[in-house]
Amino acid sequence: MSGAHEPYVQAWATVEPGAEIGAGRKDWAHSQVRTGARLGRNCIVGGGAFIDIGVSVGDNCKVQNRALVYAPAVLDDGVFVGPAAVLTNDLYPRAVNPDGSVKSADHWEPVGVTLRTGASVGASAVVVAPAVLGEWGTVAAGAVVVHDVPAFALVAGVPARRIGWVGRAGRPLVEDEPGRFRCPATDERYAETGGVLVPVVTH
Repeated sequence: MSGAHEPYVQAWATVEPGAEIGAGRKDWAHSQVRTGARLGRNCIVGGGAFIDIGVSVGDNCKVQNRALVYAPAVLDDGVFVGPAAVLTNDLYPRAVNPDGSVKSADHWEPVGVTLRTGASVGASAVVVAPAVLGEWGTVAAGAVVVHDVPAFALVAGVPARRIGWVGRAGRPLVEDEPGRFRCPATDERYAETGGVLVPVVTH
């Protein structure tokens, strides 16, 4: 029997040689982790998910079924990527060059998406490189992100726009007074100044 901290790779999952994997990781059926990808401890890669060459994934992340994470994406600790979400890497996608010849790796330079600590991307959302999703930010299901997202922001729509703020628990924050917010799940307090939300330290 495998130890509690040994990686679990289900049958039909593919982990290519040269991928760096952390203790406690789980890869489910038909997932693919490419060579040079680096996954931290206790990560879960859902069925059919794709982690590209050289992608960096921190500790305690979840990449759900059929999600596509293209290089050179960076996922910090505690990131959630929902089912069928896509993190792109091509600013000007084309299959062929202007002369009709097939484009190769030498004909374009990939750019990556960055997801900061605790960020979440909902099901079937698309994050277009080089967007940065700030710490604990949340992208609603089906949204298309084309610009950076502030920390703790909740964005939705096509293109995605901020529709509120969320706390570390992922719940929408309640505005108790102008510029002052409270998490209904944890009672954590936050303050907004100039479109930036920060936790308020209470004693």
